[in-house]
Amino acid sequence: MNKLKILNDPIYGFITIPNSLIFDLIEHKYFQRLRRITQMGMSYLVYPGAHHTRFHHAIGCMHLMQKAINVLRFKGVSISDEEETALNIAILLHDIGHGPFSHAMEHSIVNSVSHEQISLLFMEQLNDEFNGSLTLAISIFKGEYHRKFMYQLISSQLDMDRADYLKRDSFYTGVAEGNINSERLITMLSVVNDELVVEYKGIYSVEKFLVARRLMYWQVYLHKTSVVAEQLVIRVLKRAKELSHDKVELKASRALSYFLTHEINASNFTTETLDTFSKLDDYDIVSAMKEWQYHDDFVLRNLCEMILNRDLLKIKLKKKKIGKDILKSHLTDLISRCDISQEEAEYFVFTGELTNQAYQQKGKQIKIVYKSGKIEDIVKASDQLNLKALSKPVTKYYICYPKAKL
Repeated sequence: MNKLKILNDPIYGFITIPNSLIFDLIEHKYFQRLRRITQMGMSYLVYPGAHHTRFHHAIGCMHLMQKAINVLRFKGVSISDEEETALNIAILLHDIGHGPFSHAMEHSIVNSVSHEQISLLFMEQLNDEFNGSLTLAISIFKGEYHRKFMYQLISSQLDMDRADYLKRDSFYTGVAEGNINSERLITMLSVVNDELVVEYKGIYSVEKFLVARRLMYWQVYLHKTSVVAEQLVIRVLKRAKELSHDKVELKASRALSYFLTHEINASNFTTETLDTFSKLDDYDIVSAMKEWQYHDDFVLRNLCEMILNRDLLKIKLKKKKIGKDILKSHLTDLISRCDISQEEAEYFVFTGELTNQAYQQKGKQIKIVYKSGKIEDIVKASDQLNLKALSKPVTKYYICYPKAKL
């Protein structure tokens, strides 16, 4: 069987699967599940084209990693065939632990277990199945491998993950502001003292990348309608779990029922739990909501109807924290109108905050290397005054409450 397949990607054109091990990983049921996990959660309610999946993104990241390896080798950085395969595997599987609608699961029916932790559990399970052939990839993914720049290609402020998702999400949403030149960025990469750096002539591409990231966060990822929709999904799952604990019977798939009826956290996330998690995707949640919209429970019924019919809560963004008196007045109004308890009302009336920081000057900096060999942080190297502003977090506060007809 020919395992060196070619995939046609709308962003990059033809993508080649580099070897049979990677082909077998892509064919595995754990990875195929990513076809059923939306890359951008509920953003399709704002941008109708945003239906692309984690599968698209993971394949795209692997393609960019292949390009980065070729560029670095051309510049004299030695990368063995074993390291090349490990880098491709690590980036391919970096998001394999995402749950339905991407981030909603982390805050609702699985307690304090991040998708990165679940990704690692999947990788370790696959390593057992593939006779230890993922050991080096796992070491790089965890940042334990002695060659630091390899970890930076997987996870940093200019990694292959961001290089793909900004360009891909910009394409599928139609938001042109996020369209970065990932090819140019990768061509400008180099390694100095075992650290990933960008050649000085690539400085404008990095500036564009950081500005694009900031704009994409406000326009797309933190768009107020996407925010309220994701909050509603989190609350649907939270309410379903609450009712399940009270022995209320809810129609749901076998995988979803498992997570509704069990208290799952980092300490009891067993191999059985992982296998059940691998059967959970967006379809489980949507089909459950289609059933639950007819449930007797006021909260569950209304939350599901809101999402399915895109008749969401009203959301207002403010520069200052929402006053407790404003929150209380909306709660009181809903309680009296619908004759429900405060606990039930709090599912529909709540506040939160959104933070956008395009660049962090502390930690994993983007470093520019001059022809002289001098290395400087992008903010200092750039004559673009905006970049200093982009490294400061901007926080906005929101309040959500029902429209009058609830």
